[in-house]
Amino acid sequence: MGVYLLLAVGAATTLSDAVTACAAWPACGDGLSLPSSAMGYVALGHRAVALVVGVLALATGVLAWRRDTSTRIKAALGLSLLLYPAQAALGAFVATSGTTATLSALHLVVGMTIFGGIVAALAWTLEIETGDPDDRPDRMPERDLPPAEDRRPEIPTSTVARAKATANAYFRLMKPRLMWLLCLVASAAMALAAGSDGLNPVTVAATLGGGALSIGASGTFNHVLERDIDRRMNRTNDRPLVTDLVPVRNAIAWGLFLSVVSLALFASVNLLAAALGLAAILFYSVVYTLILKPNTVQNTVIGGAAGALPALIGWAAVTDSIGLGGLVLAGVIFLWTPAHFYNLALAYKDDYERGGFPMMPVVRGETVTRKHILWYLGATLVAAAALAAADSLGWLYVLTGVVFGGIFLWMVVRLHYEQSESAAFRSFHASNAYLGALLLAVVVDALAI
Repeated sequence: MGVYLLLAVGAATTLSDAVTACAAWPACGDGLSLPSSAMGYVALGHRAVALVVGVLALATGVLAWRRDTSTRIKAALGLSLLLYPAQAALGAFVATSGTTATLSALHLVVGMTIFGGIVAALAWTLEIETGDPDDRPDRMPERDLPPAEDRRPEIPTSTVARAKATANAYFRLMKPRLMWLLCLVASAAMALAAGSDGLNPVTVAATLGGGALSIGASGTFNHVLERDIDRRMNRTNDRPLVTDLVPVRNAIAWGLFLSVVSLALFASVNLLAAALGLAAILFYSVVYTLILKPNTVQNTVIGGAAGALPALIGWAAVTDSIGLGGLVLAGVIFLWTPAHFYNLALAYKDDYERGGFPMMPVVRGETVTRKHILWYLGATLVAAAALAAADSLGWLYVLTGVVFGGIFLWMVVRLHYEQSESAAFRSFHASNAYLGALLLAVVVDALAI
């Protein structure tokens, strides 16, 4: 995370502004003087942290060689250690001679490579120390899982109680737990697109209203299409269509109604937002639910596009186009999705196996799944740093990403060692906290700072 702090700060506008206030090396002024401004101290602090992190990285490499770790771990750390002084030299050149777009891009790419090497070494180390070499579902005999528990609630008989239960059932069909985060994704995209110009409240209301209802429509169709499988799984056999609280015909009508209202709200903003909204509904309802989820172990990875689309919708709502900032934010969400959902797949492994879904832990095993969580977390952090560079985000965004990214990483490491359902849920909730905090920081940084 020390390396990531340097990467994220280097990608943000905070350091770009600070370098001009301390255009010497290794300190300011004549190269040995203290800064004369707060921004100069930011630049000097960055160099001091780089020195400390470099010592830690060197110590990590020495420990790896002394412990006689695997060749690929040594190679990953060796690459990072070789690039580290080159990165420092490039930073010194930029500070003293000024920067260009090419130098800035090169500095960012080298930093990402250093970070990637350390993440790879960590992933392989955890795999060796905590993995089970016999955790290969393709080599294990089929298990006889117990049937799902009967969690179906009793349907009320009184008129008032039945009406309340029915209203709640229609609300549950909309998967409301997904709404807050995906609407926050759209909000962050709108904030990035608008910047200091501010947002039109009508545009915001129509976009978020259309987004919430499109999520509701997608969730409803998902309930309809998976109702038979839901009966076989503990976590889903109390859903409204399984308990017959809502007839299938009514659920389909409800999904269509939500879709129409959602698209009407998007269309009131612009047609591109409406087209992307329709694509989101169709992708989740048809492509993910019917094609990806039951047929491929990469369902969660490819299905991450459904969660990424709100970023494009939010950007399009403000600009009537798909810009770089929206695409990079969509990339963050796309890469975050497997790091987030694989925790849930671990916690509900037996349930997904009972339902017949080829989730990663069911098909590839828990050891591989935990490793992939770390891979995708590393990729998410890199994409988040690229977002800082692409959209001129500052210190609030950087610190939020480093702090909550560190918490997420810690929970993932604990998951490797504890390998329990509770550890999987802690990592799952940490992933939610990371993305929620990061998106809020985007909104505040883009609009208020």
